[in-house]
Amino acid sequence: MNEDIKQKLVRWRLIVGQAGVDNRAGDVELTSQQSIMDAALAAIYDDTTSTDGKQGGASKQGGLGNSSPRLAKWLVDVRTFFPPDVVSVIQNDAIERKGFTKLLLEPETLKNITPDIHMVGTLLALKGQIPEKSKFLARQMIRTVVDDIIKRLGQELRRAVTGAINRRNHSPLSNVSAIDWKRTIADNLRHYNPDTRCIIPQKFWFFERSRKQKQWSVILDIDQSGSMMDSIIYSSVMGSILASLPTLDTHVVAFDTQVVDLTDLCRHDPVDMLFGLQLGGGTDINKSVKYCRTLITDPRKTIFILISDLYEGGVEAGLLRRLQEMRDAGVKVITLLALSDEGNPSYDTDLAKKIAKLGIPCFGCTPDRLPELIEAALKERDLMRFGKSF
Repeated sequence: MNEDIKQKLVRWRLIVGQAGVDNRAGDVELTSQQSIMDAALAAIYDDTTSTDGKQGGASKQGGLGNSSPRLAKWLVDVRTFFPPDVVSVIQNDAIERKGFTKLLLEPETLKNITPDIHMVGTLLALKGQIPEKSKFLARQMIRTVVDDIIKRLGQELRRAVTGAINRRNHSPLSNVSAIDWKRTIADNLRHYNPDTRCIIPQKFWFFERSRKQKQWSVILDIDQSGSMMDSIIYSSVMGSILASLPTLDTHVVAFDTQVVDLTDLCRHDPVDMLFGLQLGGGTDINKSVKYCRTLITDPRKTIFILISDLYEGGVEAGLLRRLQEMRDAGVKVITLLALSDEGNPSYDTDLAKKIAKLGIPCFGCTPDRLPELIEAALKERDLMRFGKSF
């Protein structure tokens, strides 16, 4: 048997597990490292693994049992022998297929978890069950993912907003009314021209204004449904980034059947904001949109982004009427059916069609397209080109 065929057989053996091996192909000899990989996969995917992690037992259950040390060792093995993207899949399958929520509840196992957005979503859903001894590690894990999102999105999002707003400003001076004439004249006396009998200033000094003028308002209205988990996390972090920009007045609102204004938390710490979310429950989009309308002071300088799968439990006719009124008043209204890496939402297609007929763009979006979308809205371009064709 040549080496290429042997490697293919080994890969196939790791894929199908011991129970799925084709007897006609004979037994495949695994190295010690491959045996560890095989046992780690068998614990999640092989129903013939015994509770002590050994193969060939009579048990029909997965093989991690209830022992924290055993779970911790399994996590170390997974992180050691598989690439990061595969680790994330295996960890999520451990929770979804085997119900190993203990991965996220005990410090012995939590510290070995590879942080990713899906794991953070599960952790937030379980936040009420996290014991006190694990809360610090849980926050650290969430902050790692939040910081990574800010690193990926922050610079481009800030550039898009700053570029769009500055392009609309034509004054060569920051603010003529804020010039400190006394200091400017004193500093430029050396540039006095006796022929013209004028001071030719080389540098202007300005009084520092206590607060920069907010030129646009952005309102994020986030559906807290459990199915929107990735969208909730990305939307919350996006809100935090936008809130840090002095030219924007940013509001972050979350809803199920109740409405919660998270703006203050958003401006200080996105991790606190995520912990402030109440995941699950019903959905009353109409009630939330009604509240968000009270935050609008200048409709033509406001971007309203509804992030929801549109499974409305409230008054649909009222929702459509309010969205239409906002759009007619000049608000840039956008409906994001999902804000996730996949960008393929599951949503109420009937309601999405009705919203799209109002001239409101309605589509799923990956995080990397957010800066482009916000920039287009600030430049008052037609946003329907982003939308889904219904």
